[in-house]
Amino acid sequence: MIAVAAKPATFSFDPARTALVIIDMQRDFLEPGGFGAALGNDVSLLQAIVPTVESLLVLAREEGMLVIHTRESHLPDLSDCAASKRTAGAAGLRIGDPGPMGRILVRGEPGNQIIPSLAPIADEWVVDKPGKGMFYATGLGDRLVAQGVEYLIFAGVTTEVCVQTSMREANDRGYRCLLIEDATESYFPAFKQATLDMIVAQGGIVGHTATLAALHDALTYDALNEGKR
Repeated sequence: MIAVAAKPATFSFDPARTALVIIDMQRDFLEPGGFGAALGNDVSLLQAIVPTVESLLVLAREEGMLVIHTRESHLPDLSDCAASKRTAGAAGLRIGDPGPMGRILVRGEPGNQIIPSLAPIADEWVVDKPGKGMFYATGLGDRLVAQGVEYLIFAGVTTEVCVQTSMREANDRGYRCLLIEDATESYFPAFKQATLDMIVAQGGIVGHTATLAALHDALTYDALNEGKR
């Protein structure tokens, strides 16, 4: 077991039974000229975490962890998009409308792709989710059970929406969850901080949080000790 210095207490996990989940690092959310920017958001806040997420992804790959990438996305005919979601927002900036990078949040469109620096490689899972959470209408739960996964390490955007929703879904299903603080972000910094506080409140009611440095140090310490045995 690997022990990570975390909040509200040490997070211990077995890398062989752990998956890294990178939530919604999509062009439309992160790149200038995308859907997020069209809504008036400062995408530079989200772009700032990309190097950290890249380092986390490299670390997970080196450790042989399962890696899962999610995309918030819908079928071209929007048959998997509830009317309450389809009609939300201003006209012309709704799901399925033509956007700066193709139809907004529609699978196969340029803006719906994961940014190139975090592109999935062979054997990594890509989960297209029609909701905020990664378990809703995706079949991911059954796949994780079949894979023997018990621990989930989270990164991605946005902290208070799709990341937190996915963590809460996972917590309800019995997974032990760790969010990497510097590998997640929001368009609204106060929302990110509030989410981090909520996750670790009351003894870790949703899960744990830690920095990438803490995770790296824990894995490095274990590797050094393994070499001495």
